Amino acid sequence: MLSGLERTLRVDSEFYSKENLKIESFIKNKTYSKLTDLVKVSDGNHAAISENFTTHGVPYYRGQDVNHFFIENSAPICIASSVFNLPIMKRSHLQKGDVLLSIVGTIGSLSLVTTSDKATCSCKLAILRPHSINNYFLAVFLESIYGKNQVKKLTRGAVQMGLILEDLDQLLIPVLSNNFQVSIKKVIKLGYQKLQDSKSLYTQAETLLLKTLGLDNFTPSTQSVNIKSFKDSFAATGRLDAEYYQSKYDDYIRQIQSYKNGFKYIADVLTTPIKNGTTPDSATLGYKTLEHYFVRVEAFQQNLTIDETLFYSVNSEDYLKHNANIVLKNDILVSMTGTIGAVVIYLSNKPALINQNVMRLRCSTNIINTECFAVYLKTVGKILLERVQTGNVQPYVNTSNFETLIVPLIDLSIQTQIADLVQQSFALKKESEQLLEKAKQAVELAIEQGEDVAMAYLGETK
Repeated sequence: MLSGLERTLRVDSEFYSKENLKIESFIKNKTYSKLTDLVKVSDGNHAAISENFTTHGVPYYRGQDVNHFFIENSAPICIASSVFNLPIMKRSHLQKGDVLLSIVGTIGSLSLVTTSDKATCSCKLAILRPHSINNYFLAVFLESIYGKNQVKKLTRGAVQMGLILEDLDQLLIPVLSNNFQVSIKKVIKLGYQKLQDSKSLYTQAETLLLKTLGLDNFTPSTQSVNIKSFKDSFAATGRLDAEYYQSKYDDYIRQIQSYKNGFKYIADVLTTPIKNGTTPDSATLGYKTLEHYFVRVEAFQQNLTIDETLFYSVNSEDYLKHNANIVLKNDILVSMTGTIGAVVIYLSNKPALINQNVMRLRCSTNIINTECFAVYLKTVGKILLERVQTGNVQPYVNTSNFETLIVPLIDLSIQTQIADLVQQSFALKKESEQLLEKAKQAVELAIEQGEDVAMAYLGETK
């Protein structure tokens, strides 16, 4: 009926799909409130400040950064404090407890602000600042099927899809007991702590590696001039760019080559040749929708892990056609472009394909184990790869550049310690993810079957 249309009189059939009506019915059968009655809604900065972006300073979160439940785990671009403190920027300053919701691009992705550290964000993100609802519960609800469905339903547009702030007054939130909301908060905080512990263990692994190589307190040269003969420069390397010959790179190489056990070139520690992939025609986002996984750099996370929710998938025909690019469990994947030297370990039991910007390395574990090799690549290797990269606007490292990388023959006992720390880090990160999923399922149970069932699922009583 015309009287039953929402405020802007939408008549697109998708808005009134059976699934959307079912979700709405579930929530309206309970006590509920509009999102805008529970939170202050705004968005991020609208001013053009891209010329002020830096690698260090105050985090400036954009749409692509909202791919972690805890926003501080992303790696955003930064702005200087002087820009952050401009009057025009104050409206977008973030506070601890804010929920960031992507409203352009990957619509519906969200992150929780968990610290009081200075930070801001772009207008591609909505800032939800709770005043009458637990922020942890709100974030988990929006991650649940009941939150995601409503966000998808309210999305507008054809080519450029978006969620406008004015529509958020139609997003309905079930009013659940404070006791239940606190229980959700406890689960999320435990997950956060496990994630912090995971990061700490990984940092210990990096520290041990650098200390072993004498690089823990290492300060390379900062001199801007490095004189080389033609024989020791272009004739040997084919490179004339000054950046390649910075003294700091020579210092790193000398330090690695002086390690007591010696070193090898990377090809000598691999069981298969260095290989990058290609992009099959059937590649589509959503690894659960088709038969075979396809991995791109966008799925790389910090601390050597991969976000499997960002996997693409390919059909069987393309999988067989490009099987020379298959990666297996415990293969190391390295970014060849963009963030040069970003490193992850592929941990899925299901083989996958990789695209042309990803390098596959399969190490000989009797020389160096996977975890130790990956940590080396992410720390020292990354620096040496930056040296051999080519290109200006889009830096790139090809396979021949990669073959110049040297690898120290680290003591096996040290390798074992590093591997143990990395594996413990992986285990804690997985536990953290499981806790987040448990909280989400508990919220869905509370809506569908009641809080008593949900609390029992969490191992608590109402």
